[in-house]
Amino acid sequence: MEKQRVEHYVASLEQIIKNTHLDLRETMSAFQELCRWVNPGRIVPQEVITGIRKTYKEIQEQLTKIRGVNQLLGSKYRQYWRRDSLRNREILEVEFLAKNLYLKFEYTLQEIQAKRKLRDSAQRMSFTWFHSEENQTLFLRNLRKLHKLDYNTRSDLEVTERREVAQSRLRSFSLFVLSGEIGLMDILQSRMQLREYDIKERYASEELRGLLTHLREIPHSEVERVIKRFTDSAEFSKPKCLLLPIQSQQDIKEELLVSPEEVLRVMAEGEVRTLLA
Repeated sequence: MEKQRVEHYVASLEQIIKNTHLDLRETMSAFQELCRWVNPGRIVPQEVITGIRKTYKEIQEQLTKIRGVNQLLGSKYRQYWRRDSLRNREILEVEFLAKNLYLKFEYTLQEIQAKRKLRDSAQRMSFTWFHSEENQTLFLRNLRKLHKLDYNTRSDLEVTERREVAQSRLRSFSLFVLSGEIGLMDILQSRMQLREYDIKERYASEELRGLLTHLREIPHSEVERVIKRFTDSAEFSKPKCLLLPIQSQQDIKEELLVSPEEVLRVMAEGEVRTLLA
């Protein structure tokens, strides 16, 4: 009688596993369908993001339930129960696939958000720092390179990308604005010889703006020395110079990009000032 009672109980536990396994299949199918919505080139609706996280949580709850019943059957009722190896293998495959899909989703979502932040920042910056379309394009190209280094990969599936980011993290650039008399700006504009990826622009009659690209980490004092090599001369009075080093999106100062003149106005003639984040 006791044996029959135990066998009946074991059968009920086995039925729980079967039912939960069927539910898991359905949930996993819905999860995969939702994940197909997510790619870096698409705007992902908030309801899809919420649905993916909710569905992944349901998958984890179903897996936890199956593991718990399996553990009980395998430890306390082992003699009355036969493991279903095929089913267990399928459940493990679902667990592995769900985890990888979710990690990829979170990584892609982070990439989408970083790109959106880049677009917002770039749109604001490109129309306030440079006038010409050519300089804007080159400026945005530099900003995109920083963007690629600016978000952290979170998935173990993205080890290669994380390594590349770590190796390249020292890239940066410096925005600068020189301000002085018109004749002084004429001389500086003709005298400053920059590299291929650097930019200079006569932003106004008394103002010269530009960008210096750095392929390695350099101290701010070295950038200041580069600028002073252009401006230090007995031929004319020295201009004011404002520098803004940019190594990540967090270094972008909206108030400076909108109106650097407010900072320049309180600077002394010949002063070179670096604004740090």
